[in-house]
Amino acid sequence: MKRMKVFLLNTIILIVTSLIFRIIDIYFTSYVSKKIGAEMLGIYQLIMSVYLFGITLATSGINLTVTRIVSEELAIDNFSGVKKVMKKVLYICLGTSILASMFFYLNTDFIIERCLHNKVHKSIIYLICLALPLITMSSAIAGYFAGVRRIYKNAIGQFIEHIGKVMVTAYLISLFLPNGLNYACFALILGDVISEIISFVYIYCIYLLDKRKYYPSSQFLTTDDYNKRILRISVPIAITSYIRSGLTTLKQIIIPSSLEKSGINCSASLASYGIINGMALPIIMFPDIFIKSFSSLLIPEFARYHTKKDFTRTKQMTGLLLLLVTSCSLFLTGFLYVFSNKLAVWIYQDIAVGHYIRVLSPLATFIYVDTIVDSVLRGLDAQVSVMMINIVDLLLSVNFIFFCVPKLGLLGYIISIYMSEILNFTISFLQLIKIVYGK
Repeated sequence: MKRMKVFLLNTIILIVTSLIFRIIDIYFTSYVSKKIGAEMLGIYQLIMSVYLFGITLATSGINLTVTRIVSEELAIDNFSGVKKVMKKVLYICLGTSILASMFFYLNTDFIIERCLHNKVHKSIIYLICLALPLITMSSAIAGYFAGVRRIYKNAIGQFIEHIGKVMVTAYLISLFLPNGLNYACFALILGDVISEIISFVYIYCIYLLDKRKYYPSSQFLTTDDYNKRILRISVPIAITSYIRSGLTTLKQIIIPSSLEKSGINCSASLASYGIINGMALPIIMFPDIFIKSFSSLLIPEFARYHTKKDFTRTKQMTGLLLLLVTSCSLFLTGFLYVFSNKLAVWIYQDIAVGHYIRVLSPLATFIYVDTIVDSVLRGLDAQVSVMMINIVDLLLSVNFIFFCVPKLGLLGYIISIYMSEILNFTISFLQLIKIVYGK
């Protein structure tokens, strides 16, 4: 009963905070788009794709690894094992993040020329290099708080990060924008890096206090299997994440180029890309915050079921979750379709965005349900399957965008989004049915 109350409390905290963060993000994007325009918004989206690839290189699946192992240790009341795992993981994070930063630093010229179309200065890549170690260690600590089910501490850190990012970035844009749009992009990334520094300082201090409070006298166990367990989970995730993130970045980079080949000029291609990815899709994904908030807590719960081999509970919870999320998703899909224009005018003061919201709204159900499916699979130790599904999806998407979008233009890009989401959902859903109900 106590565990259920904690679960529900954590769910409410995540939903409320995620709702606040997503609202902040959408209005912040609206503010940025008005300041720098659709074309530079597209460039900013490309920068963030590269940024996310760097984060993937640095984190190496460590967040899920920490959540899984900490949850498993707590399931058998092995509190001392939690401390040992965290010590090892933080050293790993420091090493992988430094390597990732070195990789970006050494390939700065290639990234600027090939990935960002020479639209921004290389100092942006240097900022990313600075941020990666902080983001990686913060990710590991966030995984710890998820595993010990004190998720509110992560929520406070994210709140500080979001508020800091908005305030600092708004000030920096006003300071740098008169010097040109390139400086505005620099301000956006600099604001993000400063907010990451603030967030890391907070979450690391809170982690030290949490460890002393809950595990003050626990000693490390003599067992040495933690290295193997960390590697068993993190290495497959890391390899597949690298492939997936690389393909995702490649996919985002070739979209403007493929649109340009269809006859749209470079500026218009970047503007269309910015409108769809930076404005329309965030509205489609907005309700997903409720699903993701809930689903992130499902990983440690299903990890406990998996550790205890509680197949009956696994089947019951899976069926209930799918029914609940599917029902809510269908309602939200209809809402997005009906109110697409009103949402676009209300948030962006641009009815053109409403057209893309309406066109993409049928995808909402597939996206929302797939979020739950993936989280359950990860909790059941099928994280590699999730990654492999994503890789297959991305390979097909990249090929479609490269070969078909130059012929079909914007219609081809929209078709590629549909193909990607539906394929990913279908394969993941079949995999879940096989694992849960095939026993």
